[in-house]
Amino acid sequence: MFKKILIANRGEIACRIMRTTRRMGIKSVAVYSEADRDALHVEMADEAVPIGRAASAESYLVAERIVQAARDTGAEAVHPGYGFLSEKAGFAEALARAGIVYVGPPPAAIAAMGDKIESKKLAQQAGVTTVPGHLEVIRNAEEAVKIARGVGYPVMLKASAGGGGKGMRIARSDAEAREGFRLATSEAKSSFADDRVFIEKYVEEPRHIEIQVLADNHGTTLYLGERECSIQRRHQKVIEEAPSPFIDAATRAAMGEQAVALCRAVGYRSAGTVEFIVDRDRNFYFLEMNTRLQVEHPVTERVTGLDLVEQMLRVAAGEKLKLTQADVQLRGWSIEARVYAEDPLRGFLPSVGRLVRYAEPKHDAHVRVDAGVVEGDEISIYYDPMIAKLIVTDATREAAIAQMRRALDAFHIRGLRHNIGFLAALAGHPRFAQGRLSTNFIAEEYPDGFHGATLSELEKRRLLWTAASIHRRRVERAAGISGKLPGHKRFPPDHWTVSLDGHVEEVTVRSVEGGFEVLAGGATTLVATDWDLGEPLFAAAVDGEPFVVQVDRDGIGYRLFHAGREVRALVLTPLGARLNALMPEKAPADLSSFLLSPMPGLLVSLAVAVGQEVKAGEELAVVEAMKMENVLRAERDGVIKKLHAAAGDSLAVDQAILEFE
Repeated sequence: MFKKILIANRGEIACRIMRTTRRMGIKSVAVYSEADRDALHVEMADEAVPIGRAASAESYLVAERIVQAARDTGAEAVHPGYGFLSEKAGFAEALARAGIVYVGPPPAAIAAMGDKIESKKLAQQAGVTTVPGHLEVIRNAEEAVKIARGVGYPVMLKASAGGGGKGMRIARSDAEAREGFRLATSEAKSSFADDRVFIEKYVEEPRHIEIQVLADNHGTTLYLGERECSIQRRHQKVIEEAPSPFIDAATRAAMGEQAVALCRAVGYRSAGTVEFIVDRDRNFYFLEMNTRLQVEHPVTERVTGLDLVEQMLRVAAGEKLKLTQADVQLRGWSIEARVYAEDPLRGFLPSVGRLVRYAEPKHDAHVRVDAGVVEGDEISIYYDPMIAKLIVTDATREAAIAQMRRALDAFHIRGLRHNIGFLAALAGHPRFAQGRLSTNFIAEEYPDGFHGATLSELEKRRLLWTAASIHRRRVERAAGISGKLPGHKRFPPDHWTVSLDGHVEEVTVRSVEGGFEVLAGGATTLVATDWDLGEPLFAAAVDGEPFVVQVDRDGIGYRLFHAGREVRALVLTPLGARLNALMPEKAPADLSSFLLSPMPGLLVSLAVAVGQEVKAGEELAVVEAMKMENVLRAERDGVIKKLHAAAGDSLAVDQAILEFE
């Protein structure tokens, strides 16, 4: 076994690999850019080597610097993690020339599977079912239209060297095919330095299901069950689980055997993933093979009991797998949710900033968090906006979903916008609970965007009881302040008026041993808690049922976060509530004549000039953030009055780009 390895990555995956190397007694070497000088993966490593400036193209994507870092530190092997150089055959070859082991598949297998066009041809030759389409590179937009018509709409335009949802566009018409070709090639060129695009049939009501494979150098190739990855937004996975609620034993075996056949056809070794698209009748079609560790690998680890990073290291060191296919058993259910720095209430636009508060839910047998950050760290514009991965496991899918909902309620992040509320809404959605999933789930259930979860009546009542209990504890502390004159002791009132997002109700709340007794709506409820002022999580048992609410002070009121919803609570005396109802509301400023940047990013281009007339839907500007290009369009007809920014400018969120007359 290796004594020292270098990890050619950053963030949560670098930290996750280090946890295994520590357990195995292997020393770790981290590499870092200027932006990551104080990152957690640098702190965790035994050694750390700077490799360049903040932009990944000048650091984590520069293979020569990483190879040199491995040489300089005496690392015997390099684990690439995922992303960056993890699927670059040239990187694996460069390491081999330097006498350093690549913890992954052979360069030939990476090259064969890394090109989506060639991989589909190889899959067909290996007897793997593939999606109908045109597997040749498309030269221009008009050729894309011609081919799309031949395949039949809808079609998917995909970057040949793509991954992570970048360089992919669905087209349902000639116009969308033209625009899709332009955007897919542009994104592919900026993300992968390869603008080749091809077309395949888009399967309606599709599920995205993938098979985890593991192979050694001694002829053993295994499949480790499937992962359901259908909950996606813009082709980026959001929630994954193992096993799939849709796949039966016969389909699992058929998909697994095809995945193994493909691995053998390309001489694969190490861990990898064969991705399939599955229709409503369980017909499955090969999509692509990822020749690396997947982001969602923890759910497979949880249901198989295997450490995939350890297995990759053992295979790379030449060891034979100690498993047979019969030894692979799936036990229990595991679900992973990706926690991103993005604002779901503003179209999931990227969010950057400092993690002013960061506290993970309690880790136990059911809850695991893979993260590469700690409180005080900054999420920058240079890399993927993932903050952490929350993984929960239990005996059944129903129990695992319940674990996920509780853990999300307890995941406390402040300082930037994040998607925990959206994840909680998904975990609590009836259709998710029923397992009726497809890659269109989010688009179908939130066609007008996400505006917060819909709370049940019981959840609303619990938030009302929580607000009353929190305020009771606050006024009790104020009443108990020391230094008062004799005879002037204050006694907190029991009767209050609670306003919860506009819903007003009279309540009576009293402190009792172990918590509070709340009378509202003619019923009395016991809120058992040891919560104290200042704690961000209000953890309680409400009539015996566990309940967690995140609490922030908001002026004289409170902001409460629970089950994917943020509500504002105001607790006043009855007289105070009557007077508050008379207060005028300040109207927000009218910014309807401005085009504001919806996110921090780079203004790639401006498509208009001063005095130009534009029509609703016409392109105005393109803003790039987190490696994704976002087209900003006119919401109405108008005339451009003034340009407030120029192409190449760095924009802050809500910064004015242009102004209409």
